[in-house]
Amino acid sequence: MEAYSQLKSELNSELKNILKYWTKNTLDLEHGGFVGKINHYNKIIIEAPKGIILNSRILWSFSAASNHLKTDEYKAICDRAFNYLKTFFNDKTYEGVFWELDYKGNPLNKRKQVYAQAFTIYALSEYYIFTKNEAAKNWAIVLFELLEKHAKDDLHLGYFEAFNEDWSLIEDMRLSDKDMNASKTMNTHLHVLEAYTSLLKIYDNQELKESLKILVEVFLNKFLNTENHYELFFDDEWNLLSDEVSYGHDIEASWLGIEAAKLIGDDNVLQKTKQVAIKVADTFLAEAIDKKGAVINKKNRVTKHLDSDRHWWPQVEALVGLKYANDLKNNEEYINASLKIWEFTKKHLIDTKNGEWFFRVDKNEQVYTNEDKVSMWKAPYHTSRACIILNS
Repeated sequence: MEAYSQLKSELNSELKNILKYWTKNTLDLEHGGFVGKINHYNKIIIEAPKGIILNSRILWSFSAASNHLKTDEYKAICDRAFNYLKTFFNDKTYEGVFWELDYKGNPLNKRKQVYAQAFTIYALSEYYIFTKNEAAKNWAIVLFELLEKHAKDDLHLGYFEAFNEDWSLIEDMRLSDKDMNASKTMNTHLHVLEAYTSLLKIYDNQELKESLKILVEVFLNKFLNTENHYELFFDDEWNLLSDEVSYGHDIEASWLGIEAAKLIGDDNVLQKTKQVAIKVADTFLAEAIDKKGAVINKKNRVTKHLDSDRHWWPQVEALVGLKYANDLKNNEEYINASLKIWEFTKKHLIDTKNGEWFFRVDKNEQVYTNEDKVSMWKAPYHTSRACIILNS
């Protein structure tokens, strides 16, 4: 379809726009690494803290783009990101990575969030593919072994959410103020799955492969419900704690599950994962996309309340998830929905004046000007990944 080819071409151009913005605006030339925050109006908040999620996602994004574009143009940024992680976020006493530093690189929050360890593995694996830097690969393996030692629940399966600096139990495990204090979350497991998938591509290890297989099965048997949504928050023994559906996480999990299942060597699991991906995509089509072509944020299954804000990242995860579904089923509805989502995104979420993407708009397409262009949770990862995958 010509329109879909045009979409892919535009995403290819957008990838370069994204990389240009981050190259031009985010390097912290005074204190090292990258600035911690740039507000909606493109003003750098010089003394903002620096978070591991932002910094690991920068490393992943520029490494993945370098691999995709087959260029050394961004090598200096990749090296800068890796060296900053290794020098400042790396806990040399208890191992693992800190959650947050101040703007000068001093630890502010030393907690060990499993989500953060996973994202660092993901970034290091992609960086290794680009540079063949053995230190990056070895560090990724160390982080994997730490998660297996401290976070894995051998009794009930899955991974616990967070720990203190020394990997002891922690009372408040929340990833952010918006999250429930739950010991097992879909979001964290999704990114452990993502990280282990990437690591397995560079580290052929049986324990890693077995752990990845268990993760795929956890998504099929624990997180997935009978309505083709992934439940979000659980206690230690997998008792459900929440009623919310996150549409972005649903569609993201559908394709990440396929990528993981491809590597574990079990055809039955792979076929089941593909079947689930189609069901999740069909449910997503029926529920998550409004009449204007935008992906809404989430709903409460019990109260039916909709959070109809349009965040930037579910739009692009939808493009990827619907591509995977179309590869499996070849349904024109997936393509048509993708075209509508992209048109909405171009019109309302990409900042054509100042660069980058807005964090979110409301149901009337009004931009939230209190949200940032760059922050702990606003990085180039979702957008650059979609641009890469749809052109791979």
